[in-house]
Amino acid sequence: MLTDHEHVRTDQNRIRRKDLVRSLTIGILLGVVGGLPIGWFAHRVYFQQRTAQVLLCRQNHIGQPEVELKSLCGSVY
Repeated sequence: MLTDHEHVRTDQNRIRRKDLVRSLTIGILLGVVGGLPIGWFAHRVYFQQRTAQVLLCRQNHIGQPEVELKSLCGSVY
């Protein structure tokens, strides 16, 4: 038989739906707040690196027609 003290402890250890929803909401908010800046920064780094690669390739193949440059070097966008 459970004593009153043990009964209170089991009620406190229960996971309620309200707590799960609150945890999920906090997790999503933290993910968005943390993920957006990281994604934006990673995109900028990738874009700058890709732009530099295309410009370097175009500089190495200067004097060739635009069609050949696009097939060799690709596009920045």
